[in-house]
Formats: sequence, structure tokens, C-alpha cells
Amino acid sequence: MSKLSLVYYPDERLEAECEPVTVFDSKLTKLLNQMYELMLDSDGVGLAAPQVGVLKQVAVVDVDDKHGRIDLINPVILEERGEQVGPEGCLSFPDLFGEVKRPEFVKVRAQNRRGKPFIIEARGFLARALVHEIDHLHGVLFTTKVDRYYEDGELEGEE
Repeated sequence: MSKLSLVYYPDERLEAECEPVTVFDSKLTKLLNQMYELMLDSDGVGLAAPQVGVLKQVAVVDVDDKHGRIDLINPVILEERGEQVGPEGCLSFPDLFGEVKRPEFVKVRAQNRRGKPFIIEARGFLARALVHEIDHLHGVLFTTKVDRYYEDGELEGEE
């Protein structure tokens, strides 16, 4: 596998439904490691496989909190509660930011790089990042959920 590069909108792979991962091998580990490296190099807090042109249910998240790096394979949201509204961006949409409504709390079941199932509960910014990346795996882009876009540091439409 060569070095990964970001896929940018309007690449149709960003809106595709991703296939579940069934093989947990060294290729998967390499993909996860390269995705994580690219995410950090790009100043991101999450990256989903379709953002590097791979249509598999794989994502990495690291919001620089106590959880550290989280590898998500075949993630499913089991529960969501509450509501938060805040700024969001996406590495596949450079320089585009908007206000997005997300759940305040999520409970997610996923598998790690070895295929072992785990459950993670998250609030606040981590919940936002997890849901954003899981959306990517189902072809859902943050732009479909933006209430208002930011322009030059201000919300569009503000007086």
C-alpha cells in the first residue's frame, strides 16, 4: 500500500456506503497506522477510510483527551442522548466550517484492529468526532447537517 492522500469533495467515494471489514490482518493495521499519521499531519481529530479512497468501515479518532487514539472498525451507534451545537469542519472540505447539531452523548460499539469488540461512551467533543466519522462510513457528509456556515471567522447571516 502506498502512502495515503486525502480525497476531497466532490469525489463520489465520499458519499458511498462503506463495506464492513471481515479480515483483520496486517493490511488493516497498516491502513489504520497510515490513516492516523495522515490525520495528525493534516491537523485533524478524525479520519474515515473513504476520505483516503478506501470504502471500508474503518476510522480513527484522537481528540487529544484521556482516550488517546481510537481505532473504529465496523462501528455502530447504540445510543445517543442530548444535543450540542458547535463548529465543525472536515479534512475533505478544506477551509469550510459550519455550525452542526450533534448528540451530546453517544454509546458506540466497534471492533479494534484485531477484531475484538468494544464499547465506548463519549460526551462533548469526542461524541461529535465519533458521530462525524461514523457518518462518513455511511456516505453522510457534515455539509448535509450544517445549520449555518462560517465565513472569515463569522457565521454567515450574522449582522
